[in-house]
Amino acid sequence: MARGTLRILIPTLLGAMACAVPTHAQSRAQILAPGAAQVSAAQTAAPGSADIAQIENEAVGWLQNLIRINTTNPPGDELAAAKYLAGILDHEGIRSEIFESTPGRGFLVARLSATAMPDPSRALLLMGHLDVVGVDKTKWTVDPFGAVIQDGYLYGRGAIDDKAMTVANLAVFVALKRSSARLNRDVIFFAEGDEEAGGTLGMKFAVDKHWDKIAAGYAINEGGRVVLKNGKVQYVGVQTSEKVMVNVDVIAKGTSGHGSVPRQDNPVAHLAAAIAKIAAYEAPVQFNSVTRAYFSGLAFLEDEETAKWMRALETSDRGAHAARWISDANPAWSAMLRDTVAPTMLQAGIRPNVVPSEARGVINIRLLPGNTIDPLLGKLQQLVNDPQVRFEIEPAAGESTPSSSVTSDLYATIAHDAGQKFPGAAVLPFMSTGATDSMPLRMRNVQAYGLLPFPLTDDDLLRMHADNERIPTDSFRKGVDFLYGIVNDFAVAK
Repeated sequence: MARGTLRILIPTLLGAMACAVPTHAQSRAQILAPGAAQVSAAQTAAPGSADIAQIENEAVGWLQNLIRINTTNPPGDELAAAKYLAGILDHEGIRSEIFESTPGRGFLVARLSATAMPDPSRALLLMGHLDVVGVDKTKWTVDPFGAVIQDGYLYGRGAIDDKAMTVANLAVFVALKRSSARLNRDVIFFAEGDEEAGGTLGMKFAVDKHWDKIAAGYAINEGGRVVLKNGKVQYVGVQTSEKVMVNVDVIAKGTSGHGSVPRQDNPVAHLAAAIAKIAAYEAPVQFNSVTRAYFSGLAFLEDEETAKWMRALETSDRGAHAARWISDANPAWSAMLRDTVAPTMLQAGIRPNVVPSEARGVINIRLLPGNTIDPLLGKLQQLVNDPQVRFEIEPAAGESTPSSSVTSDLYATIAHDAGQKFPGAAVLPFMSTGATDSMPLRMRNVQAYGLLPFPLTDDDLLRMHADNERIPTDSFRKGVDFLYGIVNDFAVAK
């Protein structure tokens, strides 16, 4: 299997190294980027071309405005953001539709058609989500919904996850329209919600109830990486697979009473002990075709010591030590090598002087594709070994899906354009440790690829879901340009 993977990878590396709601129009002042020249597309682009530099500038303004629309999930309220995007599309003469899954929530979709008769098997879906995770404003140095630009960075919740991707898709979509491009396939713009809470009111609603609106053979979504190291793009990770999320409640029961009379069955103590054991557990290393190709390719790019241990990962005599070395070197690499379990929430008690009868915690589990929860949960129960503690799987767990192909025309286009845009960078298949809304698409045989086309450092990437999330404005512009090249090469007739 390893040799077969390398036969696919090496050419890639060599190539790289060489329900409807009417839309609402908004005023031009609301739509254009602050400070951008307010001229029409006809004045800035000749037929068959698009002024991508101007669109990049406008897109920075669109991203600022989108961040300022608070779509923290819960409650989401993504339709406020969808209506803002609908106004931009309306201004460009592009019809869009908004479908409401529940009051204030749902998705927006728009289409540029290649022919009068759609061919879903060829269509390209450009997608991103509008909801964001919550914030603790006291931990931020700026207003998380102020979209402040400071020292070359645009700060705000969703700056990377995932409003930048949504706006980059929008910018490319608008560029295609302004250029009057002759498409060889339909291109669909799709902005959905509820991704951060499982997608029931967003992606799943769209797939189950309105598949005809988004049916496609190919998709570009979040989930990949353009990794910037020492000021240069080291590699482009194209997400072809992802881990499966399962949340599990850890519940300890005991006897309630006065805090002045401690008891051995105190559920807070039992939960704390259980969580400590769970947090210390490390699942065994497992490889799949995507991670095998990823580490094999990355070994060509890393320093000599790191490369040595990457090449030793599957050796019989040094594999265990290599996995430990690699895991210690980078927590993201560790998460790619195994199922992971992370305690994320604790809840107990009503007053300082009252021993509660119950204490609860949540563990966030990420399974490698193809693995199931039962063996891991059985191991954790054995590890905790406490009759006062039980485990309950929360609903809306993810599903394991087949990987997207590394031999498709779209993957080849991404690899080619990455080589053009970032000379010397490798292109690697990538399994994301986080879940995305590509999963339901892969279940329907869509070749979905996670890209996140913006060159970002590890520090930038680690700010996703964290305090002071931000994106370099220069990287955002480069990402728009990179994505435009891919879509233009893949979807525009030559």
